[in-house]
Amino acid sequence: MGTRADGASWALATPHATATEAGAAAFERGGNALDAALTAATTLAVVYPHMCGVGGDLFALVQLPDGGSLAINSSGRAPSGDDVEALRREHGSMPEHGPATVTIPGAVAGWSALHRLGARHAWRDAFGAAIPLASDGIRVAPGLAESLVRHAERLSRDAGMAGVFLSEGTAPSVADTVRQPALGATLAAIADGGADVFYRGEVGRRYADGLRRLGVPVADEDLASHVPDVLPPLATRYRDLHVSVAPPNSQGFVLLQILALIERLGIDPDPGGADAGTFGLAARAAGADRDLHLADPAAMTVHPHTLLDDGHLAGLADEIRDRTVPAAHHARADGDTIALVAADAEGHAVSLIQSLFDGFGSGLLEPSTGIVAHSRGACFTLEPGHPNELAPGKRPAHTLMPVMVHLGGDLSAVAGTMGGYAQPQINAMTLVRSFDLGMHPAEAVAAPRWLASIDEPHRAVVEPEVPDRARASLEAAGFELDRLPTSDGSVGHAHLIRFNSSGLQAGSDPRSDGSAIAD
Repeated sequence: MGTRADGASWALATPHATATEAGAAAFERGGNALDAALTAATTLAVVYPHMCGVGGDLFALVQLPDGGSLAINSSGRAPSGDDVEALRREHGSMPEHGPATVTIPGAVAGWSALHRLGARHAWRDAFGAAIPLASDGIRVAPGLAESLVRHAERLSRDAGMAGVFLSEGTAPSVADTVRQPALGATLAAIADGGADVFYRGEVGRRYADGLRRLGVPVADEDLASHVPDVLPPLATRYRDLHVSVAPPNSQGFVLLQILALIERLGIDPDPGGADAGTFGLAARAAGADRDLHLADPAAMTVHPHTLLDDGHLAGLADEIRDRTVPAAHHARADGDTIALVAADAEGHAVSLIQSLFDGFGSGLLEPSTGIVAHSRGACFTLEPGHPNELAPGKRPAHTLMPVMVHLGGDLSAVAGTMGGYAQPQINAMTLVRSFDLGMHPAEAVAAPRWLASIDEPHRAVVEPEVPDRARASLEAAGFELDRLPTSDGSVGHAHLIRFNSSGLQAGSDPRSDGSAIAD
């Protein structure tokens, strides 16, 4: 794609203003959208340590100037030492935190894969903001402060976590300083030596050794064998749009199902409109489908294309009309994750999502490297025979789902959100508001949201500004409404870039600590 407009020539949106500024500086130094996304991602690994980091996973969609689109899947696998039967005896079901939830982290390999796709700057340049922020200290943002208070008791049980994030057992407040010198040294080593320093070098060996001391059954070879997949996106049409997501083990196909059901059912797509209840039932039907089928693609027994074919969608639509939609199985709608979006007029664009899954992941920080280990293994099930049953060397069903939209063959939008298992609903609302309702990206991501409960078939959470007609529709569809505070982060942090005749436009969710810049 050539220059698309006479307005902004690049745009960036992230959930933390410092990361947005770092990515914008990469643009201003002559970098492209890949450089900006990488710089913002490494910075977020420091300033948002409760949501993402070196110890987490990464998915991305990348558009290149030749018009080609690629998906990066850098989600990690279960450690080779996992003992499924022992976990069943000890826990019965997958725990939410602790050593059993740690899988191999893919973020650093994902950064490297993105850099190789055409970043203009040297690899080391992507860490220029992150390293001093880790070593010298960050000012605690409101989102981090809230998460520290919420998880303080759990963090106090791990010496590594308490040593970095708690001072004499007390969580820091907004604008206090948190220093992460061991993480700074780790990032400097990765900047100097590349991703191999982490996966096959000294940093990785120290990390794996430290995890073993904490009870994680990981081998050095588990890290060394991690390789991200770079593959075609999964895409379908919604009206005249071509919507692309990452294929499984990402839950991206759930968004495609929701959009297809909205169109098939012929409803008003406005989330604040009179058909909000049917929208919610579509989201729940697709979520239940995910929980039946999503897994490591090597273990899935139903192909994602089958889940998107006309016959299957017709069956889901009938369930919605008959009000027989089953419940999904996952409770949490928030999930601690970051999404960022970047684009330039040369034709590069990135939707990148990286995550520790829950707040501060597993609750374990490996002290010698300063790395917080994620809890993505909590997404496995111990149900025998389920496609997503835990097994050594297997990838879990994954919530991360970057999004891109094309119109008439041209890239038209780059989107992403945090929000755990509710990400498909949030992305669907953002896209509908932008394309069907004509909202500016900033309006589309800021508009009031409701979310159909992920595991309780008769509940939905609703922000106070949701219109009465939407509330009435949700209640008529059988949802009991839980009212949230204004700008509640549990309904996600969405970000969006649009391409149109006036140039690149960007919006960052006001529920986050972020910002958007289009220049």
